[in-house]
Amino acid sequence: MTTLPKQTLRVGFVGTGFIAHFHLKSLIGVRNVEVTGVYSRNPENRARFVSEVEALDLGECRAHESLESLLSAGDVDAVWILSPNYTRLDVMRTLHREIKAGRGKIFAVACEKPLARTVAEAREMLHLAEDAGLNHGYLENQVFCTPVLRGKEIIWRRAASTTGRPYLARAAEEHAGPHEPWFWQGDKQGGGVLSDMMCHSVEVARHLLTAPGAPRNSLKVKSVNGTVANLKWTRAGYADELRRRFGEDVDYRRRPSEDFARATAALEDEEGNELMIEATTSWAYVGAGLRIQLELLGPEYALEYNSLGTGLKIFLSRAVQGTEGEDLVEKQNAEQGLMPVLEDEAGVYGYTDENRHMVECFRKGIKPLETFEDGLAVVEILMGLYRSAEIGATLHFPAPELEDYVPVVARTGA
Repeated sequence: MTTLPKQTLRVGFVGTGFIAHFHLKSLIGVRNVEVTGVYSRNPENRARFVSEVEALDLGECRAHESLESLLSAGDVDAVWILSPNYTRLDVMRTLHREIKAGRGKIFAVACEKPLARTVAEAREMLHLAEDAGLNHGYLENQVFCTPVLRGKEIIWRRAASTTGRPYLARAAEEHAGPHEPWFWQGDKQGGGVLSDMMCHSVEVARHLLTAPGAPRNSLKVKSVNGTVANLKWTRAGYADELRRRFGEDVDYRRRPSEDFARATAALEDEEGNELMIEATTSWAYVGAGLRIQLELLGPEYALEYNSLGTGLKIFLSRAVQGTEGEDLVEKQNAEQGLMPVLEDEAGVYGYTDENRHMVECFRKGIKPLETFEDGLAVVEILMGLYRSAEIGATLHFPAPELEDYVPVVARTGA
């Protein structure tokens, strides 16, 4: 039996891709944590990850050749599931099996967004975590973005307390497209940009609209309306570019996933007040790099945030030559001109505070702000939006037909 609080939480990573390295860098700013294990299918990636842990002085990390080896290791307390969407349920099933068999000392699990590809998968993820007796956290970084944390605190303390609660949240996230081929494959990822990025937008909007200290389910979803489109990547030249970059499995001439999505969601608070979320996401935005825009509106106030409206900007003339990179901002699209710079991406995007929160909650045995229950609620909204887009009509909740629903772009053979 694990005695809490633990002085140091020992974390094992499942997955070594782009997002895993974002999490790893953020842990520099988190106390009471060590990274003691990692598993991925690629031996070179595992070795590279171990070297990075060592370079960041985040503990003595062991590379494991199998998931079972990591999960049964005696030096791992909590697992961060950061592997691709289509692997997460199998990872959770294996974790559940190992815990029920009495192997290992794991007592907590965190999973990167989205929790799953369908409502059925998300519900099973939650069931497996609870049946295994695990504390669980849903890794939605935008809820922990420093502008969101500070902005929500000010709005609710100074404005909502005197003139009334906020009633409209807008969220948008856009960039020029994902890094890895599986993101572009509807069956593996679970959809297109709506699945990949709208999960951020609807949850950060829900968070901003939720009163401080109130549970997220204090807001009831009444209806959703979704629109999806293929604006850029189905054009012949760009479809061919994807195939050159990622191989024959990414064929946007025959099997595209949406690169644009729009959503509206109507909600109701405990007192029957109507609230609205408006969100847009896109893989067809070519600007300086990843752009996150947030607004929160109430009776006598407004909050606004744009991630590319940075305080630090750098100008590079035509004479400055360099290779392509993402050293100034995530999804960077140019190496010259007037460039915004995010000097602490892990902090601004919320990864540092997110991981600090999860580590402290797991270490002390406290329920996190974001759990698998929230991850399930987000997937229900996403599936509602996909279904709405498919039928061309607003979908009203509760919607039991979503339990077994699979988006059109994720259906095998569609």
